[in-house]
Amino acid sequence: MAEQNRFDHRKYPAFKPVGLTDRTWPDQVISEAPRWCSVDLRDGNQALIEPMSVNQKKQMFDLLVEVGFKEIEVGFPSASQPDFDFVRYLIEENRIPDDVTVQVLTQARPELIARTYEALKGVRRAIVHVYNSTSVVQREKVFKTDKAGIVDIAVRGAKEVKKHADLAPETEWVFQYSPESFTGTEVDFAAEVCSAVVNVWQPTKDKPCIINLPATVEMATPNVFADQIELFCRQVENREAIIISLHTHNDRGCGVAAAELGLMAGADRIEGTLLGNGERTGNMDIITMAMNMYSQGVDPKLDFSDMDKICTVSKACTQIEVHPRHPYAGDLVFTAFSGSHQDAIKKCLDLYQEGSFWEIAYLPIDPRDLGRTYQDVIRVNSQSGKGGVAYVLQSKFGFELPRWLQIEFSRVVQKEAETSGQEISPDRIWSLFQETYLSNPDEVVLDTFAFEKVGDRENFKAELHCFGQTLNIQGEGDGVVDAFVEAIKGSTDVDFEIMEYGEHALGQGADAEAVTYIQLKDGLQRYTGVAISRDIVSSSLNALLRAAGQLIQDARNRDAA
Repeated sequence: MAEQNRFDHRKYPAFKPVGLTDRTWPDQVISEAPRWCSVDLRDGNQALIEPMSVNQKKQMFDLLVEVGFKEIEVGFPSASQPDFDFVRYLIEENRIPDDVTVQVLTQARPELIARTYEALKGVRRAIVHVYNSTSVVQREKVFKTDKAGIVDIAVRGAKEVKKHADLAPETEWVFQYSPESFTGTEVDFAAEVCSAVVNVWQPTKDKPCIINLPATVEMATPNVFADQIELFCRQVENREAIIISLHTHNDRGCGVAAAELGLMAGADRIEGTLLGNGERTGNMDIITMAMNMYSQGVDPKLDFSDMDKICTVSKACTQIEVHPRHPYAGDLVFTAFSGSHQDAIKKCLDLYQEGSFWEIAYLPIDPRDLGRTYQDVIRVNSQSGKGGVAYVLQSKFGFELPRWLQIEFSRVVQKEAETSGQEISPDRIWSLFQETYLSNPDEVVLDTFAFEKVGDRENFKAELHCFGQTLNIQGEGDGVVDAFVEAIKGSTDVDFEIMEYGEHALGQGADAEAVTYIQLKDGLQRYTGVAISRDIVSSSLNALLRAAGQLIQDARNRDAA
């Protein structure tokens, strides 16, 4: 008997539209930014294989503040001791800026609500976000209760939230309610539940509450979601005293589109995460949605001008790589490998005048707005063209170049190929690599150095010969390289940061040498250093010196000019 085909679409019923025939949202245009709320530290964090450490949470919180978020969901303190402790840290260490409001999540259960307020004791202003599930499948299969039972859970939770707030009048409280799995809930019932909660809280136009409508699971096309939002806004009671918030997920790959259309349908506020990190296929990506507005001449009220830093911090905190084709943020999104695309981009850039409207073929926005350069736009694919540069260096010489160095070095090989008009042999590729990265004159030389552990920090001291001067340098950091960076910056008056770092052994065994690749960034300019040594510390320091030497020389030339 033939095995049954498991790929069978017939077991999935089509989602039923709400039947809104007089919809108005298709005629709306997004002309201003919504209120944004980052949920990276809660929804994003709970989706990680390894949840963020305290230091990673601090780093992420600081980044979110720097980007410009005024509302940040910082955890689920009643469900997690680390979340509880982090909320206490933010409050007790006075880490919350005056213009930033923290938000915390809790289920609609008395003991969890009490624990939530315990975590928030002493906070200046906070959003208490309470929720319970309302969808058909949750009612029938999970909770096994009727609509009246769901309303009762919501109302009792709302009363508990208000009761505890009344006991702490020194704090400015904002209430938020989510009918979880809103997309799977009948719109009229969602409006009924939310109206019951609103009636408990009695918000006013001057002191509104937040009703958050989550696409906990994305179940239909974005236009259907927009119909749900517009219909809900018509049916919910006391609409003028409610901030309608959306929290879309990306199960169908349309989280951003759904949020955009939902905003057109009447929503006021958007929850999401940087780069879309979240459960299953992720949350709505705030970077993409905000930059979509930016590309239409709308101020998103968030600052993504240093996209490299945002990606670096996000990667360090979540342990998730940024896809090279990720909208706006990926390494390759402004890169053209096609010759015709490159030609069109170059011709447009040649005609472009600063201050005029941006009209460049294949580039929806100016890469410089995100801290990228035009060198990132027109470049050669290291995996194609004149012969697999990365493959040759790895298979023949053992060098596993990181992606950014593959792209950078492929330009050198491409130029050689265009000059000679011939195929470049593996030996010539290796010679070019040596000439470019390993044979540069050493104008900055480390004579002697020493480092020691002081608590959880590394202290670094050295004698540095820098363009004819001998400098005694000293720095402190989280590791040897970080301490060395601080020492150089403190003694040379140049400012830079490490953008990329890679290392590996050349071969196997105890005698194998180590190679380190480093890229530094000074403003928009980047500098590469590569070094080989018997130990990884020496190769790391030497690679940093090679890159720093170029950076210091350029700084001196600029000063002289």
